[in-house]
Amino acid sequence: MKPFEVKLVLPVVVPLLEVIKEVIQDLKSSLAVPGDSVPAADAELSEAWHSELLTGQRGDLELFMSLFGDEFINEGIIAFDGSNAEAVIRSCSAVRLRLREHYLKNLGDEALEAGDVELDKLADPLRKAFMCYLFLATLQELIISRIDDAAP
Repeated sequence: MKPFEVKLVLPVVVPLLEVIKEVIQDLKSSLAVPGDSVPAADAELSEAWHSELLTGQRGDLELFMSLFGDEFINEGIIAFDGSNAEAVIRSCSAVRLRLREHYLKNLGDEALEAGDVELDKLADPLRKAFMCYLFLATLQELIISRIDDAAP
């Protein structure tokens, strides 16, 4: 995958980052995917698997948030390349799953995926959560399109 940069509009993205940071704080101690998806046949194996998944999730989320450091604050630019693309896609998925589970459950999956939501009818916290959901989906689609373009 060829490296590429994306210029974001700071006044739009910065408020969304506050919501994303809250969700990431929650994801530091629990998996985005419900715990019952981890096999429980062997308690020791289950605990090791859970721990490894959580460690990986934390690393991905840390890398994701590092995109929004000084260069982003100064220039509004985030950069993607082969070393961060997959972790960013996983991070976006984890945050989107948690947003859907905790904030957007009442909107329904079809409305979320189609973006068929009347924003002006949503309360501010719900509107921000939905905008985060869309922002992260757009990032995922952008990265995936660049990965697909690089495929032989």
